Amino acid sequence: MNTFGRLFRVSTFGESHGAALGCVIDGCPAGLALDLSALQAELDRRRPGQGAGASPRQEGDRVELLSGVHEGLTLGTPIAALIRNEDARPRDYEALAGLYRPGHADYTYEAKYGHRDPRGGGRASARETAARVIAGAVARQWLASLLPLEVVAWVQAVGEVEATGVDPERVNQHEVDVSEVRCPDPLASTQMIDAIDAARAERDSLGGVVVCVARGLPPGLGEPVFDKLPARLAAAALSLPASRGFEIGEGFRAARMKGSEHNDPLAFEEGRVRSLPNRAGGVLGGISTGESLLFRVAFKPVATIGQPQSTIDREGVGATLEARGRHDACVLPRAVPIVEAMTCLVLADLVLEQRARAGGLGPLGGPGAS
Repeated sequence: MNTFGRLFRVSTFGESHGAALGCVIDGCPAGLALDLSALQAELDRRRPGQGAGASPRQEGDRVELLSGVHEGLTLGTPIAALIRNEDARPRDYEALAGLYRPGHADYTYEAKYGHRDPRGGGRASARETAARVIAGAVARQWLASLLPLEVVAWVQAVGEVEATGVDPERVNQHEVDVSEVRCPDPLASTQMIDAIDAARAERDSLGGVVVCVARGLPPGLGEPVFDKLPARLAAAALSLPASRGFEIGEGFRAARMKGSEHNDPLAFEEGRVRSLPNRAGGVLGGISTGESLLFRVAFKPVATIGQPQSTIDREGVGATLEARGRHDACVLPRAVPIVEAMTCLVLADLVLEQRARAGGLGPLGGPGAS
């Protein structure tokens, strides 16, 4: 329940306001020249205290590698990584320990375990995702050593504001990160900032949608029947805090299309099979086609808001919750590197599975496959 993946596995540990959090990565092949500065850069993209609507919590999120790397190369043994909490304030939550916060996992964690950590939600806090970003950064570097892979996510919508004109085949991380809300559409970016500021002024919060594209994948990745590529991606995306929906390609819009409108014509171009305009989102039968993998993840509004909310305590007595602690008014900008990290973890796992089956990355089968 705290481990993700099969061959490329990550186990995370730690609580939001505990001493530290981190991960153990098992299954990363030996001999990878690990770029620690690139790994830290991914953590810096996720850390609190930056961007529109962000929590004022200030954490350096400096990663410490405890094992699995020697002289800059991975050993093939478990990689243990640690981040120490430097700005934890558990006392902020003492008055809330006996209450169940609306929209949070307080009640369900207590129902499951009979005991819970009330300090900022403990394991249910999005703070846990810092450990996932570490693992995803390692997976990204290993994938890049094998494939011309680019994984780029961006904020497509915040509340009622939606970006238009973002080209999934051309958008890059720099264009995303120069925006305060990680939206590469300048007009929409400004409108999103205004919407987040308005929600914060009203002591409220907003949700939205993150889009992710993975370019440069070979055909043949995905395990039929129950471990289809979209199924693995959906499980990864929906394991994220506040995630509420997943769709790939045309997604739910496909339900309103005719087969003649949705089917991608097949052709042999540039030495490989093409499936364009890629309404399927890069998968057929749950297996990658070689076209860009394109999917969306919906996130609900942040549960912690500044307005009084009706709730109950452990005895079932009604109470009014006055929020404590620090929180984001909108989680979307910081969700971008987390979605990318989970995508890289899924792809690394599937590449290892395909290598085990095929005796290497290629050929993976089919005309023009490589």
